[in-house]
Order: sequence, then structure tokens, then C-alpha cells
Amino acid sequence: MARWSGWGAGPAGAGSTGGPSRAFLAAVCVGCLIVTAVFVTDGRFAAAAVSALAAVYFALRLFAGLGR
Repeated sequence: MARWSGWGAGPAGAGSTGGPSRAFLAAVCVGCLIVTAVFVTDGRFAAAAVSALAAVYFALRLFAGLGR
């Protein structure tokens, strides 16, 4: 089996090693909140809603244990 075979989809894929770290989830959540604020100040409310939903998703992953 090739050395890179574990990087594909399926049970031996890239996500099988435990998922993102808590630090990464926190950084992405903060980044989404910053992007949301920028979109709101620009008046782009649809894009702000999408990035706010992304922030909620990452906060759930970080604090509520959603996913692995």
C-alpha cells in the first residue's frame, strides 16, 4: 500500500486521526466572528448571516462536542 493512501476518503482518510484541535476550532470561530463584523459594517447582511452560522457551527464543535 502506498504511503499516501491514508489521505483519501473513507475510514482511513485524513479525518480518521481525531479531527481538528481545540485551538484550531477556537481560531476559526474567532475568525468567523471577525468576518461577520466586517460584513455587517459593509452592509452585506446575507454574507454576514452565512459567516455567523459558520461561527455558531464552530462554537458548537468547540464547546458542545458536536462531531469529533
